[in-house]
Amino acid sequence: MPRDHPLLPFLAVVAGIATFSLMDAAMKSASMLAGVYSALLFRNIVASALMVPVWLTTGGKPPGKGALKVHVQRSVVVACMAPLFFWGLVRIPMAEAIAISFVAPLIALYFAAVMLGETIRPNAIIASLLGIAGVLTIGAARFGSGEFSRETALGTAAILASAVFYALNLVLQRKQALLAGPIEIAFFQNLIVASLFLAAAPWLAVWPEPRALRDIALGGALAVVALLLLSWGYARAEAQVLVPIEYTGFLWAALFGWMWFGEQLDAATVAGAALIVVGCWTAARKRTEQTAL
Repeated sequence: MPRDHPLLPFLAVVAGIATFSLMDAAMKSASMLAGVYSALLFRNIVASALMVPVWLTTGGKPPGKGALKVHVQRSVVVACMAPLFFWGLVRIPMAEAIAISFVAPLIALYFAAVMLGETIRPNAIIASLLGIAGVLTIGAARFGSGEFSRETALGTAAILASAVFYALNLVLQRKQALLAGPIEIAFFQNLIVASLFLAAAPWLAVWPEPRALRDIALGGALAVVALLLLSWGYARAEAQVLVPIEYTGFLWAALFGWMWFGEQLDAATVAGAALIVVGCWTAARKRTEQTAL
């Protein structure tokens, strides 16, 4: 297949989402064994170390001022998003967490209104209501079955909070991909996030046990591969075309959650995910039509 084939960005993002989902499974396991902070700290150190020789062999040039600014902005967002997400992921099933996090594209519509001055149209409000209905469907099923414990409620809240930061991440992802190459993004993002986490290491860091180190090393390697794939894909196709591929993450999360942790997928989670995806698709379809005009 030619390097400029239009299908390649699509395939790269599909592979990137699958790789990130497998990374989520490895990091959920590591977080259960070593704690969320230590798992994330050492994962980003591993990922940075893996990227050093790659970055050096491809020129090792420092980023420009504009690119560095976006690297720092996105890294700060990721440093807030990741602890919330994995803290919640330890407390609820993977498929459920990913389904709830799908509200991020809907939140991104409101960030676009605030940050870019875009008008919030009626279809965006309808999409948001569908997203809320989806989250409530998932939560109501747990509440009705008596499984909605305090830990589950806190985990769900953490995933929703992480979705707010993920919405910002989506806005920055395309901008970053246009300013820098995949290798630069993977190296500097992991390096900056690791540096941010290191600030609290004297008080929070715990040396992981061997099983946790294995999962952390796997998570670090998968994070690098996923970031390279997504950065490459987003640099070659519009975000509005690629963002819907994010929804395949639900299928990967259900698969890896079942394989790794024996998590079962219930009908309410599928129904809730479907409502959220329909909401996102409604918003994306309208924006695509307006762009075409």
